[in-house]
Amino acid sequence: MLTPEQLPQRIQALGWVPEVYLRGAPLADGPAVAIVGARAASRVGMDRAHALGRHLSARGVHVVSGGALGIDGAAHRGALAGGGSTTVVLGSGVDMLYPVRHAPMFREVLGRGGTLAALVPDGTAPRRPLFPQRNRLIAALADLVIVVEAELASGSMSTVAAANSFGRAVAAWPGSAGCDRLLAGGAAIVESSGDADRALAGDPRRATAAAPAIDPIAQQVCEAIAAGASGLDDIIRHTGLTVRAVLRALPMIERKQ
Repeated sequence: MLTPEQLPQRIQALGWVPEVYLRGAPLADGPAVAIVGARAASRVGMDRAHALGRHLSARGVHVVSGGALGIDGAAHRGALAGGGSTTVVLGSGVDMLYPVRHAPMFREVLGRGGTLAALVPDGTAPRRPLFPQRNRLIAALADLVIVVEAELASGSMSTVAAANSFGRAVAAWPGSAGCDRLLAGGAAIVESSGDADRALAGDPRRATAAAPAIDPIAQQVCEAIAAGASGLDDIIRHTGLTVRAVLRALPMIERKQ
């Protein structure tokens, strides 16, 4: 367990009170970005999270996320692929690796100089109430929180709420209901690694009424239909998107017609 004096300056400045438990490397104060999003993420969303994690890690930026299936796991793997370290903030004790499917990745994180962090002692099993609490630590450990893909009721929104309360910058990748809501509320827009660099540097790109965020998934569906795809199965084969992503995009296309 860390004492307040052992925590990074960015957390001490918040007057952080909760106990923090670690396994692996000490928490550091260099530039850090949290990449979060849906567990039931699309392949496109996970590819984006992986690319962002890899790019930032290769630039010496520490990547933070929650270790969950979907966007979180993709971000951690991207950070490892970029040659840097990453911090996994667990909703359990640091000795209770959850989800179990990610246990090999967690061990690789430790082996590559990264960290497992938690707000509860060893031996604490994952429980639903612990995840919103750990999301506050994710936000506290980062200078910038990027949401790659999320629904309106996503747990990522609690990370955003914590980031806002801590004065952290927030950015979102357009194309999902939760991210589009964040962009409408003033979050920075991220559609490339360059956008992430700008947001981290304090020069974020914003979506404006004159240049609204374009839904890239809906655009793929439009292009598939224009190319002759007809019916849900045909669109899925043409785009490689999930059923869920296509069904979410279809109403957006109808509204624009």
